[in-house]
Amino acid sequence: MARIGAIALVAAVVRADLYVSPMGSDAAEGTEARPFASLERAREAVRGLKRDGKLPKAGLTVWLRGGDHLRTDALELTEADSGSAGAPIVWQAYRGERVRLLGGRRLTGFVPVTDAVVRSRLDAAARDPVVVLDLRLLGIQDFGEMRSRGFGRPTTPAHCELFFGGRPMTLARWPDEGAWEKLAGFPAGSGKNDDHGGDIGDLPGGFLYSGERPRRWKDTRDVWVHGYWAWDWADSYERIAELDLDRHFIRTAAPHGLYGFRKGQRFHFLNVLEELDRPGEWYLDRKAGALYFWPPSPVGASETVLSLLDRPFFKLAGASHVTLRGLVLEASRGNGIEIRGGSGARVVSCVLRNLGDLGVVVEGGKDHGVVACDIFDTGDGGVSLTGGDRQTLEPAGHFVENCHLQRQARWSKCYAPAIAMTGVGLRASHNLIHDHPHCAILFWGNDHLIEANDIHHIALETGDVGAIYTGRDYSFRGNRIVGNFIHETGGVGMGSMGVYMDDCVSGTEVTGNVFHKVHWAMFIGGGRDHRVENNLFVDCDPAVRADGRGLDTSPVWRDMVDDFMRKQLAAVPAALYRERYPAMKSLDAFYGAPGGPAVAGADFKGVPPDGNVVARNVAVGKWLDLGWNAKPEMFDVRDNHVTTDPAQVLPGFQLPKDSPAWKLGFKPIAFDQIGLRRDADRQGLDPIR
Repeated sequence: MARIGAIALVAAVVRADLYVSPMGSDAAEGTEARPFASLERAREAVRGLKRDGKLPKAGLTVWLRGGDHLRTDALELTEADSGSAGAPIVWQAYRGERVRLLGGRRLTGFVPVTDAVVRSRLDAAARDPVVVLDLRLLGIQDFGEMRSRGFGRPTTPAHCELFFGGRPMTLARWPDEGAWEKLAGFPAGSGKNDDHGGDIGDLPGGFLYSGERPRRWKDTRDVWVHGYWAWDWADSYERIAELDLDRHFIRTAAPHGLYGFRKGQRFHFLNVLEELDRPGEWYLDRKAGALYFWPPSPVGASETVLSLLDRPFFKLAGASHVTLRGLVLEASRGNGIEIRGGSGARVVSCVLRNLGDLGVVVEGGKDHGVVACDIFDTGDGGVSLTGGDRQTLEPAGHFVENCHLQRQARWSKCYAPAIAMTGVGLRASHNLIHDHPHCAILFWGNDHLIEANDIHHIALETGDVGAIYTGRDYSFRGNRIVGNFIHETGGVGMGSMGVYMDDCVSGTEVTGNVFHKVHWAMFIGGGRDHRVENNLFVDCDPAVRADGRGLDTSPVWRDMVDDFMRKQLAAVPAALYRERYPAMKSLDAFYGAPGGPAVAGADFKGVPPDGNVVARNVAVGKWLDLGWNAKPEMFDVRDNHVTTDPAQVLPGFQLPKDSPAWKLGFKPIAFDQIGLRRDADRQGLDPIR
């Protein structure tokens, strides 16, 4: 009978697509009239059609009907679930219906706090607005673990989080969001050199704080701290293992972060019931399963969701020519979508929001794309692309295009970019990226294209950071940063850069970009062979800044160039790279030719920033700053138009017809083509959020 049923199912669906509905049944046929209930049942049906040779020649669409599809596990798609280039398998929202894959639980039943002990721990102003919900009565037992995360740490599933009205709420903290405490120092005897002439406290030795605020807290067994402990570009979350109120001393639990504790650096406490003192904050008593919340508006006026799923919604492993289209993926503790291996996968017109880790992770394979998606409020990065082969320079062809990425890195603040690209031949184009604590686009490797992106309001919480960033490798070549609009960036301490070529990275083309109100707009940190041409700089401080750190004789910089950078060069095939990127041959004068005697030891004098061309740019405001071992004769600076007259730039960042720049060879920049394209794939998505 089971075999007869399977034959009947195939006969029913061979002439039509498959359908899944929250109101369906997995005992049904998967037709529009009788849809399946689960994605897993639809996957089984697709495999059955493929196995029996019944898959339609044009491919197949699995239509997801409107409503919430509650997810407690990843939908895993393998090679068995693949389509073909001309006949993809498409998992798509039904026409005009809102389809949400929900990785959390909608919460109802909040009541006022009546427990006298709890009320006494809350501020007087919070006792009545704060409400409580017993999660165990709802059957919720797994809250996830708070784990140390941040700079230099592996990505790990987040603890459960609370969302209200579609936005993440703040775990109760002090000082409140937007404010910081400062490290008072570290215990005597625990200091060490920071390699830059400063003194920092060793991490196992703990640090000192000021003031008496922690004396208010009745239970400090699960209090955490988050801070930029030594540098404004490296943060981490640490659990407090020891809190000595009399010594004003804190020791954090292993595993510790990197670097150390520097006096005056920023930090705050979190996960403290007594600090639930303003709308939008929450706290979970994990032992009792009690969730306390001060809602920004009446708790029943908007949806309240607790994230539970700790796996991706979709996990593609070796699957090819699979498309996910028009879906909302919301409220999980992990990544939204993971794609590994395979080829030709597409994520199109999807909304990924309120996720604990990243939106989309692509590793390996060929020609995977994330297109016209909105990716908001992720705990770590937005989209991570890894692919291609640096040993052969074979490109992967992965891309992120026409996507809106906002408020990434809610938890891991640093080096968790909106778009990360690692490998060879990846592309990020026509994206809108903003409201990020650190960098927008981070890339490593070769032959990447970063084109026509609109990037603003980045580096909102960090310093010494670039909107577009890479660093520390003379073999990262062939990368192009073309036609982007970078503007109104933030930054603390050292501030932020527009395009940051850090620590002697070399060989990048930066052309046709518009920089407006950026601190150091174009920064060359000791590198070589960059081409900075035909860019427009307006109100930057300055437009171009460069140094010669590769010549510095202090141990930290000489070791970087003589040891680390030498090893990076040795890690790639010399003949292939010298053929593809001829300018790399100039490094022979400093390191020795491949296969010949190395220039090392006392004979090694460092590497100057030669070969950089800065030509045919327009700057309104501050122009060029060369320092730290950089000399004018090391740079080819020519045919640039520099002025302090704001009338030299018209609305829309166009130049007047009589601008002297035209005679110097400046070419028009298609400013109106930068950023999101309002095409059919973006219909129905929020233009701005």
